[in-house]
Amino acid sequence: MEHTFYEFFAGGGMARAGLGSGWKCLFANDFDPKKGRIYRFNWGGAELKTADIWSLTTKDIPGAAELAWGSFPCQDLSLAGGGAGLKGGRSGTFRPFWNLMRGLVEEGRSPRLVVLENVCGTLTSHNGKDFAIICSAFEEEGYSVGAVVVDAELFLPQSRPRLFIIGVRSDEYLPDGLTGSEPASPWHTRALVTAYRTLPARTKRSWLWWRLPLPPERKANFADLVEEFPGKAGWFTAEKTQHLLDMMSPVNWQKVAEAQRQGRRIVGAVYKRTRPNELGQKVQRAEARFDEISGCLRTPAGGSSRQVVVVVDGKSVKARLISSRETARLMGLPDEYVLPANYNEAYHLTGDGVVVPVVRHLAANIFEPILKMSRSRKTVAA
Repeated sequence: MEHTFYEFFAGGGMARAGLGSGWKCLFANDFDPKKGRIYRFNWGGAELKTADIWSLTTKDIPGAAELAWGSFPCQDLSLAGGGAGLKGGRSGTFRPFWNLMRGLVEEGRSPRLVVLENVCGTLTSHNGKDFAIICSAFEEEGYSVGAVVVDAELFLPQSRPRLFIIGVRSDEYLPDGLTGSEPASPWHTRALVTAYRTLPARTKRSWLWWRLPLPPERKANFADLVEEFPGKAGWFTAEKTQHLLDMMSPVNWQKVAEAQRQGRRIVGAVYKRTRPNELGQKVQRAEARFDEISGCLRTPAGGSSRQVVVVVDGKSVKARLISSRETARLMGLPDEYVLPANYNEAYHLTGDGVVVPVVRHLAANIFEPILKMSRSRKTVAA
């Protein structure tokens, strides 16, 4: 039997891709028609409703799914955002999502598992108050709750730590070894532990320290995912490449010089950031990394520029925007996944998404063991 799920803030269906073929989507929602077209192109998408989540009611949601997934917008919780937190117009969409969950509980259709994914800034937003609001909402509706921080770097060559808040209905039995009595590295970071300490006592009593195994050692490096022929993401002119290099601080220029001294082809990544100079004035800088992983994919709405690929081969330095297919690979999407033809739309789709193998790891080691035990107990009881 397939497991069943709802996918809110679905984007291109990347949580669906991570859950895999053993899961059936009963309902999906996203407000963006452009993302909705790609979702339908890749998944069929008869279950997708393109609408503002504020307009939804439980009447829109069919059946009783075992899992509800919500990757609600991060902009107001991001360190690069304006600090509005859950009161913001974008990250505040947690509230209508939770209203729907509350409604399903009242109707006797509560999902056995509810998972929220967002940036790690959620832990410190409003001094931890936003995180406490979310966790307390779980507890108030009869869920035990815990959280893990997972960096995509463990699975793919992209630095992308994300927070996953995982709630399970309090009447569910948990397999042995799925939780522990205390936090464990690398899943429970210092910021997560600090945020936990600020939770109300009642919510702490419902807290779970989820246990996860480490994945196999990652084999792929950033260079392995870079396209030989990047299509629309053409190489910069010599003048534009030099301008990029001129934007580097001495520390970052030294990274390029060191790569040149290696005398071999080395692939790196560059982001443009606003930094104070020696006079305290804000200037745009190009910051490079040559540690075989890319920086975190971000959309302009998230407060950052598009990532640049830099290829150093001896004295030669070439640069270009990262291609849309490369961004998809960094998110774990297969090359068969159809992307928007428009570059900016493709970048926005992938940069807003959840990393596919991270979802699979959570599903294999937390969600599916819980649901398997639930079904086993039902069979015995019958």
